[in-house]
Amino acid sequence: MNTTSEQPKYLFPAIDLRGGNVVRLTQGNYDRQTTYGDSPLSQAQVFEQAGSTWLHVVDLDGARTGEMEHLEHIRSICGQTKLKVEVGGGVRSEKAIDQLLSAGVERVIVGTAALRNWDWFTKLVHEDDYQHRVVLGLDAKDGMAASDGWEQTSDRSAIDIARQVNGWPLSAIVYTDIAVDGMLTGPNVEATAEMAEATDVPIVASGGVGTLDHLRTLRQLNVQGAIIGKSLYENKFTIDEALAAFEK
Repeated sequence: MNTTSEQPKYLFPAIDLRGGNVVRLTQGNYDRQTTYGDSPLSQAQVFEQAGSTWLHVVDLDGARTGEMEHLEHIRSICGQTKLKVEVGGGVRSEKAIDQLLSAGVERVIVGTAALRNWDWFTKLVHEDDYQHRVVLGLDAKDGMAASDGWEQTSDRSAIDIARQVNGWPLSAIVYTDIAVDGMLTGPNVEATAEMAEATDVPIVASGGVGTLDHLRTLRQLNVQGAIIGKSLYENKFTIDEALAAFEK
């Protein structure tokens, strides 16, 4: 139901945090980790200096433990850059959301907690304080919604959930196809297009981008943004080139 591919597009360079380091996992597997740096703030500043306006941050430790493990790193990024920051991973309560918003985060991604307690999530999204500040994290494994750091798969399809939140005051849905995440072989374009068609909530595509052509393809879809991570860290292209291909 996102009816125009000409809506503004935003690139979301990603910083995944584990043990205080900037890392990437392959297909969400915690045993397949590559570490790229030990200063999340320095990495964020690199993205900002290149012209990024948004930053996507995931607390991988938090995704498994259910607690915010990297709040100080996130507060540092928000305080020492002008980036608009969205954060997910370990957000399981209103307390966690409040902590992140107080730290300067622009919007907060809720995934596992939404799937586990849909009634709570429904109420949360419609509260005045959280309208257009909450992002639904929809991670799909073979089309079915996954949670708990991708280690659990639910019996609900991601597309049905997207239809259910049509008209809700969410700021976005971050949609990740786990099968392509970290593989650099291309995003699941068909599923992303279906997701955008199913709901009027803006879609941010995540997972699989390995070339500038992948970004150009996503740009033709009715999406708000695209998240890129491993392709940047593996020097498949520069952040400047990515911004030019997707935003401009």
